[in-house]
Amino acid sequence: MRNKYQQKDGAEGELPLFGKKKWEMSDAERVFSLQCKLYQKAKQDKGYKFYVLYDKVFQKHMLSVAWKAVKANQGSPGIDGISINDIEQGGVENYLEELGEELRTKRYRAQAVKRVMIPKANGGERPLGIPTVRDRIVQTACKLLVDKF
Repeated sequence: MRNKYQQKDGAEGELPLFGKKKWEMSDAERVFSLQCKLYQKAKQDKGYKFYVLYDKVFQKHMLSVAWKAVKANQGSPGIDGISINDIEQGGVENYLEELGEELRTKRYRAQAVKRVMIPKANGGERPLGIPTVRDRIVQTACKLLVDKF
């Protein structure tokens, strides 16, 4: 099975990104490389415990890939009222840098979730929680770390 980083005409199973230096890789390639390394370590040593993954969450490339995933989803703003367009107008790089610094210094705190009621097919309603864009970026970065392929 081929993934999006494998060469189309190269040997099956070889990933060209493992021959690259970190600064030569795109953000998505760096995240994929980290995911591969974590996956391999977990498979090789079943009893291994990953005690420290928090330092990976606030890395620039991790937040950048998480931002792209959140932006692609085009969700509504959360309780703070800040939308994806607001962040783009204010500057994505600065926003992600500030978020990364909050995570690094452990000052980040998740905000309350906006609760809205959406209609059901049978005429009733069900609650839906909408986290802020900032929280969705952090959640996505965490998911990227623990997600298997």
